[in-house]
Amino acid sequence: MTTIHIQGMSCQHCVKAVDQALASVAGVERVVRVDLDAGLAQVEGSAETAELIAAVEDEGYQASAA
Repeated sequence: MTTIHIQGMSCQHCVKAVDQALASVAGVERVVRVDLDAGLAQVEGSAETAELIAAVEDEGYQASAA
């Protein structure tokens, strides 16, 4: 499981946008959770962390490896 920290989420719309962005990355088997309060997301699969971060940043949020 890969965990990334996300900054800039402020509502459930943000959570949905991040969830969809992560799900679209090749190699993602499942988005386990996107937690607004904790500012993190967990993903299962073989996707590279850098690709996950790029997908989140393309949505306008800041992301980093956990």
